[in-house]
Amino acid sequence: MYLTISDIKRLVFDEEKIKLTDAVISHIEESYNFLKDFASQKIIYGINTGFGPMAQWHIEDSHLKELQYNIIRSHSTGMGKPLEDIYVKAAMIARLGSFMQAKSGVHIELINLLTEFINRDIIPFVPEHGSVGASGDLVQLAHIALCLIGEGKVHYKGEWLPTSEVMQKENMQPIEIHIREGLSSTNGTSVMTGIAAINQLYADRLLDIAILAGVWINEVAGSYDDLMSEPLNKCRRHKGQQLIASRMRELAKGSKCLLKREHELYNGMHREKVFEHKVQPYYSLRCLPQILGPVLETFEQSKLIIEEELNSTSDNPIIDPETQNVYHGGNFHGDYISLEQDKMKIVVVRLTQTAERQLNYLFHDRINGILPPFLNAGVLGLNYGMQACQFTATSTTAESQTLAMPNYVHTIPNNNDNQDIVSMGTNTALLTKKVIDNAFQVMSILFMALAQATDILQIKDKLAPATREAYCKVRELVAMINEDKLFNADLEKICTFLMNLGNE
Repeated sequence: MYLTISDIKRLVFDEEKIKLTDAVISHIEESYNFLKDFASQKIIYGINTGFGPMAQWHIEDSHLKELQYNIIRSHSTGMGKPLEDIYVKAAMIARLGSFMQAKSGVHIELINLLTEFINRDIIPFVPEHGSVGASGDLVQLAHIALCLIGEGKVHYKGEWLPTSEVMQKENMQPIEIHIREGLSSTNGTSVMTGIAAINQLYADRLLDIAILAGVWINEVAGSYDDLMSEPLNKCRRHKGQQLIASRMRELAKGSKCLLKREHELYNGMHREKVFEHKVQPYYSLRCLPQILGPVLETFEQSKLIIEEELNSTSDNPIIDPETQNVYHGGNFHGDYISLEQDKMKIVVVRLTQTAERQLNYLFHDRINGILPPFLNAGVLGLNYGMQACQFTATSTTAESQTLAMPNYVHTIPNNNDNQDIVSMGTNTALLTKKVIDNAFQVMSILFMALAQATDILQIKDKLAPATREAYCKVRELVAMINEDKLFNADLEKICTFLMNLGNE
C-alpha cells in the first residue's frame, strides 16, 4: 500500500476512506509479535529504558505501561493556535503511512483506531508550536496520541469536544498500551510531512494559475508569442522551462491577442524611428518559462521527497522481523522535509514577486502605455481604481521575502544536548504554508486586475478559450470596477476560488 500526494488529496479533500489491506494488517501483526518475543530479557530503547537523554535509566517491568503513557502526557506541551483540520488529518495519514511499513512493532489496535479517527473526521487538537523536528514531531504527535488514549480534545462536527465524549458517541475505545505504542505514536516526522503534503497540493495549484495568469497578461499586453515558442525554449536544456513553455502554448491556443513576430516585424514594412508597440515585453511577462521553470522542477523534487517520506518508517528503534533484529538510529530526523520545504518556500516567493511585478505593469500607465493608472475606469483624480490594492500586494510580497530566509539552517541544540542538531522541519513547513497563503492573496489581486484590464481594453472575445474561461469565472464572482468600492470581500471570493483544489 503506497501513499501518494493524490491519495492525500482524495482522503483529505474528497473525503475518501482508508481501508487497510489484509497484507498490511498481516505484516503489522508479524512485526508486533516478533517484538513481543524479541524484547524479553533485552535492553531496548523506549521499551524498558527512559527516553532521550534519560535512556541510561533502566525501567522496571512493573512500570513499562506507565512509561508509554508518560511520554504522551508529558510531551503534550504545544502552544499557539490549533493547526487547521486539513493539516492534522494529513499528519494522521502520514503517521498511518509510517505504521503501514510494519517496522514499528505496534499493536494493530493502534492502527485501527488511528484509521477510524481519519475516516470519521475526528481531528485532535494540535497546537502549531512545539516541534524542533529532530526526534520527529514529538510534541504535536503527542497531542494526537493523547486523543488516541482518550484524553485531550478533538474537533468533531464543527465543535471542540473532550475526546472521551466523542469516543462515547462513536462507540470507540481508547488504545491500550501493549509494548511501545506511546513512543511510536509520538516519534516521527508525520506532522511536518502532513503539512508538506498539503503545501504541495496548494503549490501545484498555485503554479497552474500562475502559468494561466502569465498567458493572460501577455494577451493584455499584446505580446509577441515567440517568448513561449518551442525552438526558443528547446535550445535551453532545462526540462522545467520547456514544460512551462509547452503549457503556455497550450493555454494560448486560439488567442487573437498575441502577435506573431514574423507577421508584424519581419515583413519589411516598418520605417519608423521609434516603435509604438514594444519589440520585447518586460521580463515579468517575457521570461516566464525561465522564471517558472525552476519553480516547477523544485515542486517535482519536493513531491518525490514527500511521497518517499509518506512511505517510510520515521521511527526509532526500527523493528525488523526479516533480519530478526531491532535497530537503533535516527529515522525520525526531519532534514529531508525541512530542506525541501525551504526550497519550496523560496520558489513560491519568486512566483509571488513575479505576480507583484505583473500587477505593477498593469497599474503603471507609463509602463504599459495602454491602460489608465491603476486600471481606473472611473474619473481620474476623483476615483482611485485599484490603487490601494497594490499596497496589499506589495506588503504581502515583502512579508514573504522576509520569510524566504532558509529555516533549515536554524538549528538550536536542546534536550540536554541529546538533540544537538535539529531540522526545525515543522516550523519550515508552517512558514512555507504562510508563504503559499500569501501568494494566493497576491494572485487574487492579479486576477481581479487582469479581468479589469480585459474589460477596459474590451478584449474578452479575443482571449484564448482558457483565459476567457478564467475571466468569466472571475466575473461570476465580482463585477467590473467603475467607481470606488470595498475590495476585501471581493478579493476573498477570488482567493477562495483560486485555492479550491476542485478547480484544477
